[in-house]
Amino acid sequence: MEAATLAAHPVVADMLGRCTFPQDGPLCCAVSGGADSSALLLLCVATGRDVGAIHVDHGLRAQSSRDADAVVELGARFGVEVAVHRVDLAEGPNLEARARQARLSVFPPHVLTGHTADDRAETVLLQLLRGGALDALASMSSRGRPLLALRRADTEAVCAAAKYRPVVDATNQEQRFRRNRVRHEVLPLVAEVMERDPVPLLNRAAEIATDERALLDELAAEIDPTDVRALAAAPIALARRAVRSWLHDGHPPDAASVDRVLAVAAGDAVACEIAGGRRVARRAGRLTLHPRASAGDR
Repeated sequence: MEAATLAAHPVVADMLGRCTFPQDGPLCCAVSGGADSSALLLLCVATGRDVGAIHVDHGLRAQSSRDADAVVELGARFGVEVAVHRVDLAEGPNLEARARQARLSVFPPHVLTGHTADDRAETVLLQLLRGGALDALASMSSRGRPLLALRRADTEAVCAAAKYRPVVDATNQEQRFRRNRVRHEVLPLVAEVMERDPVPLLNRAAEIATDERALLDELAAEIDPTDVRALAAAPIALARRAVRSWLHDGHPPDAASVDRVLAVAAGDAVACEIAGGRRVARRAGRLTLHPRASAGDR
């Protein structure tokens, strides 16, 4: 099947119209071999643009090399070169987070991923249950995720249209991973209790929260987070966001750290320790952020 034939398929044409691909330039997609990421590759091909793909082999399953072969074969059908990266990843704590970090370490900044509306709904629930608020709802934006308007059934339909049988990753059924339990237990239970599909509702909430977060961030950017007078004069929602942005070091600060910094700004304390071993102190109406002390400084 050629790219033009694929794009002309009614199912593919319909799904393509619901995607949010970048407007121009070549496309680079991350492909595991499962239905979602394989559909992403196929829909990229259907755009008629130059397409490249990346597959990351975590080496955690005996058949992982066969997954890589399947992705390479799929790419070859449509003239897409697939770069395969193998990373060393051992079983142990925080496996999902470490696997994600391993993938990010080899992905270029412009890579597209096959996250769907179902993935975003799961992420919203997981983040809320970890104590997140507005940022939890807005935790998965459409940037770099052109399939967010599609469901898993849609990506399976795209693969079927291309006569491609997706790779089945058995780890997606393992109950030791919290996301799997949300997917297979929590969301179905919510659907049963509410008597409706919660995924569109959670995605709508995410879209609204994304817009509201953008506005709050724009307003908070006008506040100097080191000026205790400016923090005191600002509405608490903006003060929190200004401090969060100031403390962000690649990872968002936890709520407790933000609250401790605001207490220092209010004069309830002269200094505080925050996550990451850093310290915030107040002097002459200003806040200063001190990095983690080195071993030699202790």
